[in-house]
Amino acid sequence: MSETPTAAEVAAPHRYTAALAADIEARWQDFWDADGTYDAPNPSGDLAGDADAAAVVARPKKFIMDMFPYPSGAGLHVGHPLGYIATDVYARYHRMTGHNVLHTLGFDAFGLPAEQYAVQTGTHPRVSTEANMDNMKAQLRRLGLGHDKRRSFATIDPEYYKWTQWIFLQIFNSWYDADAKKARPISELVEEFESGQREVFAGGTSQAEGSGGTRAWSELTAAERSDVLGTYRLAYASDAPVNWCPGLGTVLANEEVTSDGRSERGNFPVFKSKLRQWNMRITAYADRLIDDLDALDWPEAIKLQQRNWIGRSEGARVDFAVADGAEAKVTVFTTRPDTLFGATYMVLAPEHDLIDSIVPAEWPEGTKDIWTGGASTPAGAVAAYRKQAQSKTDVERQTEGKDKTGVFTGAYALNPLTGERVPVFVADYVLMGYGTGAIMAVPGQDERDWEFATAFDLPIIRTVQPPEGWEGEAYGGQGPAINSANDEIDLNGMQVDEAKRTVIAHLSERGIGEGTINFRLRDWLFSRQRYWGEPFPIVYDADGVAHPLPESMLPLELPEVEDYSPRTFEPDDADTSPETPLSRNEDWVNVELDLGDGPKTYRRETNTMPNWAGSCWYELRYLDPHNNERLVSADAEQYWMGPREGQPHGGVDLYVGGAEHAVLHLLYARFWSKVLFDLGHISSAEPFHKLYNQGMIQAYVYRDSRGIAVPAAEVEERDGAYHYQGEKVSRLLGKMGKSLKNAVTPDEICGEYGADTLRLYEMAMGPLDVSRPWDTRAVVGQYRLLQRLWRNVVDENTGEVTVVDAGPDEATLRALHKAIDGIGQDMANLRFNTAIAKVTELNNFVTKLPEVPRTVAEQLVLLVAPLAPHIAEELWRKLGHTDSVVHRDFPVADPAYLVDETVTCVVQIKGKVKARLEVAPSISDEELEKVALGDPAVVAALGGAGIRKVIVRAPKLVNIVPA
Repeated sequence: MSETPTAAEVAAPHRYTAALAADIEARWQDFWDADGTYDAPNPSGDLAGDADAAAVVARPKKFIMDMFPYPSGAGLHVGHPLGYIATDVYARYHRMTGHNVLHTLGFDAFGLPAEQYAVQTGTHPRVSTEANMDNMKAQLRRLGLGHDKRRSFATIDPEYYKWTQWIFLQIFNSWYDADAKKARPISELVEEFESGQREVFAGGTSQAEGSGGTRAWSELTAAERSDVLGTYRLAYASDAPVNWCPGLGTVLANEEVTSDGRSERGNFPVFKSKLRQWNMRITAYADRLIDDLDALDWPEAIKLQQRNWIGRSEGARVDFAVADGAEAKVTVFTTRPDTLFGATYMVLAPEHDLIDSIVPAEWPEGTKDIWTGGASTPAGAVAAYRKQAQSKTDVERQTEGKDKTGVFTGAYALNPLTGERVPVFVADYVLMGYGTGAIMAVPGQDERDWEFATAFDLPIIRTVQPPEGWEGEAYGGQGPAINSANDEIDLNGMQVDEAKRTVIAHLSERGIGEGTINFRLRDWLFSRQRYWGEPFPIVYDADGVAHPLPESMLPLELPEVEDYSPRTFEPDDADTSPETPLSRNEDWVNVELDLGDGPKTYRRETNTMPNWAGSCWYELRYLDPHNNERLVSADAEQYWMGPREGQPHGGVDLYVGGAEHAVLHLLYARFWSKVLFDLGHISSAEPFHKLYNQGMIQAYVYRDSRGIAVPAAEVEERDGAYHYQGEKVSRLLGKMGKSLKNAVTPDEICGEYGADTLRLYEMAMGPLDVSRPWDTRAVVGQYRLLQRLWRNVVDENTGEVTVVDAGPDEATLRALHKAIDGIGQDMANLRFNTAIAKVTELNNFVTKLPEVPRTVAEQLVLLVAPLAPHIAEELWRKLGHTDSVVHRDFPVADPAYLVDETVTCVVQIKGKVKARLEVAPSISDEELEKVALGDPAVVAALGGAGIRKVIVRAPKLVNIVPA
């Protein structure tokens, strides 16, 4: 804006203007930083503070958090601070209501954007990331956010990721005891193996199925022991199916792959591949992750998304023996074991390990041509089909209505209830990521199986009686069992639930199945073939056995590399594998270490952790950020996050962020908390007790005839249409962003009006959890509110305080205390838009007073303080106070002034209003009827007519029905 003062500013040199706001805001931000105004004391340790701080620690506590911001090079637009301002208002309110409030903000700074920038420019990711953080800190500081800056950090700080690596090692050195339903140290499992309390089966595996006997732990080699423990560890390496993109040289998350099986970035082909990857055994916690949701104060929609993502299903595991003398068996999970008599074929996912061992050399007699895919041998058919399926994403494979494809493996299995030989197919509509990667197909009761059976000329047997008139398609509903009996079991006539129970008992008795629970949730793929992430604290010996680094060697710092980009290949070359940037630093990869048994040469892990790792536990580090000896002190964790009444699992008191993190971040953080809780490192089994999802600030996007976004600030509205440089453009409400050319920065609004105005506008736009459109023209409304507030205390011409020491009259006291009561309730319940409406109403009331009583002005300033802290501090100081409003008590309403002195009663005759009476709130029905009938306006309206009936609803309504 122009630095030349306007005529109004010259005429009123002490008017609240953008220039004055900027001066006030900068001064108070400097004061807060120098004074440590927002420092929250801990009960002990380096942040405990002095003797005065002990009294603060004795207060009730509030731990208020925002979701970790990523420091983007584009900086903030006005949509970003919405949640930050909201938590700041909420934190300020609670400081004023007698709480010790922890509110701070760090940065989630590892991840792909900085690495991509490094590849493009050669700038080290740390350099660009730290520059982005500095810019974002300056933007956030200008908003007047009350953060305890002593507690801030970034995930890229070695002092921070030392503990991320430490947590990984705790998880690596743990296993889940299903009997105890908790994680235990892996050393306790080894003791059970050594003592014989727990058996180890032949082949060095920990699973009894097909093992052929047991072995003593002492007989196993180091590599065999490692393999056994790997089947138990909560962090383990395995060959995992991944989305491999040779053209980009990296593995992609499902969300980065388009529906047609290509990379979202670059449009390269993506293939299914298997790579040795680190995983987190989050599936072990599936039940607890579902059950513990009940005690959390989260939006029901988010809880539902988590429950659906985990996907608990009750059903049965059933074994199908492979026919023709093979010893193999196909194990399936089914939620409908009652339909087993109708299983007429089986399907394995293309990635299933069993396929290669059951495929015969030749097609068996009776093989239909449609089953072979045109191949001369089963092996040829399966290989060709697998290659075809490799280029499809899980989403594409699961799409309803797509043509069903598949090939016969050449093998048959035996239906365990009918004894019938059923052909075993390979088809891409079955995924390894669900159940066992194999299904028993019951086309009579499942639509997808019906479509496949119809396409491949396979038998269809109904096992549940469909309603009368049902024909021509699968029936998945309720009804009596049919076609479901043999010499040992008869389900016919049973309803579905009874039939399930009966067949599960039968399978269990025969040892060919059992009732079980399955989950949609898969173990968490924890490796990334990238540079800009936390290095794994793992090394491998000459035999490939993984060894954890001792805590004394942490942090394992990220080394320098000359090239940050992954190696790329020909886009269509599926027979390739990633080469990670870290693998190019030979001096770092190959290292001599003494891990307790003498110096040896080891090879470091060259994958890095995903950016989720740093955000899985940052709430804990906020509590005790400088502790070099422990993840977090027991005192600090118990004080800020420990269980208490109403919060049985503990956790952060308020966590605010976008609903887009409903599943992954929140699920991963909950998992890490539960492991740390089980191992005794923390007292809180849940990280976030109360979750609140703020809405989105949207903006209009204007596009020309080519569909290209044009600068929103340069669009003109004429005759109901929108024009850019003379051309008509379309307008659509959407996201705000630099690429859409509709971004408004907080710096612009702060420069034009001041940060307090921006804060008020964002909070006043509507309910916090609802998305709303940005309108720069509407910002001025909140600017005028602050100008009126200023004038209620300060003379614009002289700069002198104009309040008087005389006491307020009764009407003013009623207006004041009603506002205090309403604003306090709104603040406590995150209803900031209605709180601002009440502030505005009170401020307007005070504006009309001939003189403003000092007590009223002071209460009004304190009411505004959480919302517009800079102007509140300035006015508080002008009113003669030397302390800060930050720790002043929030006003408390006097109940005597909350009851209306009079209320308005409406008097109706034949449903039409004829009079309005001011009456006491406590007036009786009888007295109110007498007053209404005696009112001159009512008497005139009746005109001498008789009265048939009078309906009284004291104190607000009288309805008269004439005769």
